[in-house]
Amino acid sequence: MSTKLTPFSYAVLVLVGEGGAGAHDLVRMMREGQYVFWAAATSQWYAEPKRLAELGYLHAEKGPGRTHARTHYTLTDAGRGALREWLAEPSAFTRIQCEPVVRLLGAEYADREAVLRSLESLRAPLEETSAALDRLVDVGRELPHRARVIAVNHRFARRILDAHAAWLEEAEAALRDEPGPRG
Repeated sequence: MSTKLTPFSYAVLVLVGEGGAGAHDLVRMMREGQYVFWAAATSQWYAEPKRLAELGYLHAEKGPGRTHARTHYTLTDAGRGALREWLAEPSAFTRIQCEPVVRLLGAEYADREAVLRSLESLRAPLEETSAALDRLVDVGRELPHRARVIAVNHRFARRILDAHAAWLEEAEAALRDEPGPRG
């Protein structure tokens, strides 16, 4: 097992926070937020807290669950220390992997209508994610100590979705040889 902490490790530590959380809570948080900020397989959201507990950054405590025992994690002093050190480091610029951008770039190799249909499939997830953000607008009430930063992140997520929607409009216009918003 690697002892190295990754940006995902720190995301888990922050989400566990002082109140603690189970892996199922982390998965729920990400699903409710529609993975706007962090895309990871569900299995990683279960494996990483366990690994962090084995490394001493989280304390794991078994408790009753609906169908089987659930593990509830809380930050340890080592976890708080690791977060303090990491938070003091310079932030990295966000790297984006955007499959639709590659599809648009490669449109010359396929039928334009097929690429348009491919890109059209983005509309439903954009609408679902937008609706999820609308439902989460009041989450700061549940975490008053984080209310202000949650609001900042919520507005950022909204701008990300708006940028995706605007890009989609422009990409479709380009594929149809129509003037887009930028001409």
